Amino acid sequence: MRAPSQNDAPRIAIPLPHSGDREYAERSVKQYEDAVRLAGGEPVRIEIAQSAAELRKQIEDCDAVLLPGSRADVDPKKYHEARHPKTNEIDTMRESVDRLLLDDAYENRKPVLGICYGLQALNVYRSGSLVQHIESPINHGAGRAVPKAHDVAIDSNSRLAEIVGSRKGQPIAVNSSHHQSARTPGDGLRVVATSPADAVIEALEGTAADHFVLAVQWHPERSVQDGPGVAESAEKIFRAFIDAARGKHARV
Repeated sequence: MRAPSQNDAPRIAIPLPHSGDREYAERSVKQYEDAVRLAGGEPVRIEIAQSAAELRKQIEDCDAVLLPGSRADVDPKKYHEARHPKTNEIDTMRESVDRLLLDDAYENRKPVLGICYGLQALNVYRSGSLVQHIESPINHGAGRAVPKAHDVAIDSNSRLAEIVGSRKGQPIAVNSSHHQSARTPGDGLRVVATSPADAVIEALEGTAADHFVLAVQWHPERSVQDGPGVAESAEKIFRAFIDAARGKHARV
């Protein structure tokens, strides 16, 4: 039986961003939790250091999965590449938790939202590959202090375009804190946004109409509290995700 949730809100599983840096993980995860609450969901914090059985028990009552960013990079062995000199540390425990969460989400058609590292983890999970270090005149590593790092061009025939209201293909401004990106989209994923100045992939979404799967390379959880130039699209992404989770919640 489903455990009761606050105001019967959909429950969103969010793994701690990093297994080895607790201070960073606690500071970072709060932004995702706040954005989920603002959109009407109930965040469920998933501790990294637990057994697979404990994790599966915890996520039984979760309606959706949010994969957050991380200071780590996905192990390039997972997509059959040698490690680039600028690839960051690998977080094996976070990767294992993400895989279990995605196994559950795909098996039970739970909505998925990936953000930054979360996009990369999702893409590798679906047998895609990554650019291990972006070389570009665009500052993709601008960081949290830059609310509008660059624009992204959105495919007008995508779910993402419907969500953010970019049906005519107008670009939107986003923040940026990454040095990697998707290279080859994984199975059942397609490219729906790019950085027009350098063609870096900025968003992926699932191709199955009955399963909400969206991943963005920027950080909408930061932008929901910023100015209207970035907050509006960020809020819409979280609302669409929570609405999809609410639909799943209602059917359980």
